[in-house]
Amino acid sequence: MRERKIECWLSDMDGVLIHEGLPVPGADEFIRRLTSSGRRFLVLTNNSIYTPRDLAARLRTVGLEVPVEAIWTSALATAKFLNDQRPNGSAYVIGESGLTTALHEVGYVLTDLSPDYVVLGETRNYSFEQITKAIRLIESGARFIATNPDPVGPSNEGSLPACGAVAAMITKATGVDPYFVGKPNPLMMRSGLNAVQGHSETTAMIGDRMDTDVVAGMEAGLHTILVLSGVTRKEEVGRFPFLPSQIVDSVADLIDMVD
Repeated sequence: MRERKIECWLSDMDGVLIHEGLPVPGADEFIRRLTSSGRRFLVLTNNSIYTPRDLAARLRTVGLEVPVEAIWTSALATAKFLNDQRPNGSAYVIGESGLTTALHEVGYVLTDLSPDYVVLGETRNYSFEQITKAIRLIESGARFIATNPDPVGPSNEGSLPACGAVAAMITKATGVDPYFVGKPNPLMMRSGLNAVQGHSETTAMIGDRMDTDVVAGMEAGLHTILVLSGVTRKEEVGRFPFLPSQIVDSVADLIDMVD
């Protein structure tokens, strides 16, 4: 049982609101309750391929009405981080529209001519030519940033190499480790909180993974809720050296907590 009133909600997307392309039962009512109550909330995802507008449209097709402004991606968090670190900088980007749009919107120049950063995100088609270019730019002094550490991503045919796996290849070639902005870095939680003007003392993080969602929420000082509708099974929780604040079967069990 939670001991503090939750006024702001952060939620992972895959495994919490949708699972294998379908909405988790109760997710639609949970989102409706958040919206009608006026509670501030954000849907967080490490996926940097899509813009928030793209993701809102994809969620709408499965019956989840999530406002564009309530979606926070690792691409947005990365763009905010870079703008805070080096405003109006430049970057060589391996990624898709979600990442390039976010960087353009904070005033970054995308270039392969002596960029300040090499920024690696998710893409459906990692190019050997792009990876080679990234390696050479890092060797020449560009700083290495990656949107998220996930090693694989899902597809209908099975696992696909994702940002973390490609980052490992670049690190092996250059000896330079990237700075990962997305979960489990609590920076993504804090930047999301700032985006909705939330406070850690009155915010909950809902996730289906102990090693990303729960640990990032815990390190950001949030009330953490593990749902069992995604990756983590209840019997696996005890293997970790930290615990969520709360464990529920799915977001359907949280509807009455939104008041």
